[in-house]
Amino acid sequence: MMRKRFIYLTVFTSLLLLGACGDFLNLEPLDRVSKEYLFETPAGVKTLMATLYNSLPIEDFVYRPSGGFNQHPGGGGAGDGGWSLASNSDEAIIYGPGGYTSSPTSGLAGHWDYTSIRYINQFLVDIDNLKANGRIDGVLHKQLYGEAHFILANIYYAMVKRYGGVPIITEPQALPESDISDVMVPRSTEKATYDFVMSEFDLAIANLPDERPSDGSLRATKWVALAHKSRAALHAASVAKFWDKAPLTGQAVDEKLVGGMTLVDANNYYQQCIDASEQIIANTSFSLYKPNPANKEEAAKNYQDMFESPSYQNPEIIFMKSYIDGSSASGQGHVTDFWFYPKQACYHTMYMSSRWGTTLDIVDVFEDYTDDGTGSSAPIITRTDNENTYIPDPKGLTNDQLAAIPFVHYDTQYEPFVDKDVRLHASVLLPGSVFKGILINMQGGLIRPDGKPEIYTDAEVVGPDSKTYYTYGSNNISGYSAFGALGTAQANYSSTGFALRKFLQDTKTVTNLGMYGSTQGWIDIRLAEIYLNYAEAVLESGYGDAGLAETYLNAIRKRAAHTDDIPLTIENVLKERRVELIFENHRYWDLIRRRDTHIIFGGQARRHSLVPIIDLRQNPPKYVFLRVNNYYDEGVRGFTFQPRSYYMSIPGVSSNQLVQNPEY
Repeated sequence: MMRKRFIYLTVFTSLLLLGACGDFLNLEPLDRVSKEYLFETPAGVKTLMATLYNSLPIEDFVYRPSGGFNQHPGGGGAGDGGWSLASNSDEAIIYGPGGYTSSPTSGLAGHWDYTSIRYINQFLVDIDNLKANGRIDGVLHKQLYGEAHFILANIYYAMVKRYGGVPIITEPQALPESDISDVMVPRSTEKATYDFVMSEFDLAIANLPDERPSDGSLRATKWVALAHKSRAALHAASVAKFWDKAPLTGQAVDEKLVGGMTLVDANNYYQQCIDASEQIIANTSFSLYKPNPANKEEAAKNYQDMFESPSYQNPEIIFMKSYIDGSSASGQGHVTDFWFYPKQACYHTMYMSSRWGTTLDIVDVFEDYTDDGTGSSAPIITRTDNENTYIPDPKGLTNDQLAAIPFVHYDTQYEPFVDKDVRLHASVLLPGSVFKGILINMQGGLIRPDGKPEIYTDAEVVGPDSKTYYTYGSNNISGYSAFGALGTAQANYSSTGFALRKFLQDTKTVTNLGMYGSTQGWIDIRLAEIYLNYAEAVLESGYGDAGLAETYLNAIRKRAAHTDDIPLTIENVLKERRVELIFENHRYWDLIRRRDTHIIFGGQARRHSLVPIIDLRQNPPKYVFLRVNNYYDEGVRGFTFQPRSYYMSIPGVSSNQLVQNPEY
């Protein structure tokens, strides 16, 4: 017989902390003024809404996978050391104060946020009462009502994509006087939870204004809600269509708390994604940022500028999160520049910095400018036979093994990347890139004139031209940005041969910034994502307009200075998501929602690095490039994902009696 006794532990705990009569408005922020006064003054409304918006689960610069949302770096821990969800995928490997991510779910915290849900439910009750009593007018009530449902939709979406079906609570709960079963709420099915998310977005869309407030507040609009619905509906559709690619068993599956959806359900969500996307696309106030560059150089600059200096003056940005002065730990900035500048350009002396390593795996995905109408990726050319061979431990490479590799030789570290898609150049610091006027050196080894390799180990060798060469291209620890001191506390270098460029302040001066001094905004959602959502939904469902979807796909590529048109295929759309949205925290969730994570990382997979090596067998010496397993992945024998991890463990089941997810 199915159990029906459940308790929502987090609500109960928060009630104990706040008291039976406590409610969100009675917390009286700042000067402990009345809730009526908060609604009657612009400053009061701003204060109140800032508190609500702080509940938005945005995976931004201060999102800490191990700690959750809105983790201001002044709070300590991994956020102080710089972190990114990119390292839980095949986009990046970060080895630093937050540790090394050894699997896609390593260090990921859940998001069981019923405290915020209770606050917002109470907020909805209070604004209804204030409107009934004539304390606020219908216009303000409608906007606040829409904003509350927008935030609720996002909170539930953040939970359902982590846990599957969760308890749905639509009114504030009070501490029970005797029978605790009064606050027991069972988990809803995964489908019912996604349906609830869609309905909450619909309430937001119906009530939010078309324009932001005239006071300049960066608050949600109808278009913001539509964009987030597009994202959430695509996620729901993918789970509904692909959940059984990684079948799980157990009570949660039997009760459809996870999985159990059908192709009919999937197509319903795809249609909702299409409908929401079409409304945004039809709004002529949105357009791609500088969609017709004159050349590749201009295209690269445009793309880089969009993230270095994001602004609502940019017609592509639908919603963004801004940061104010963060020059001290009590400020409201973030740590991106402080921790992720390459070693050679680092503007501070703090140890444990500059450890972002972009993977070779994502670099290889980018196209070149052959533009032959296929949209095919163009892996970096390192050898004359094939690019599918990776050295597990390059430090142990023998003379004979090295001699058997048919290397392609280059004059500079940068030469192999010259004709790659400009979005790569604008997003990734490549070997030989110029950043803040500094040539970024990523060398990780040398080959002695007698053929002996020296990789990942300090060596000083006189070359055939009588010049002295060093393993890392310099005998100064500040003269190189990759591979130094791997595995030690002094490893302030990329471990992959590539670093981060996207988001970093390249053209602006940052030498006077403190740890929390970065203030460039986080673009939460932009039109290019909506184009890609639409294209994927059209392909997977057969609904919508395939011709328009292909036009949108190619518009994104032409903004990157491509000149051809490629066909609308699921392979092309998914590849374009990877390169266009790189490092924007989509890749991890794209693999999860399409149930591809266990396929890519199911068997002790390794992510990969590219090691530039100076070959002293040549006169003059030239560069060769070695494809290798990443040092840290190899050290733990693989980056591995278990199918149960498509869903996180439900917290507190020993007390709340909720049905646990499979295999926990």
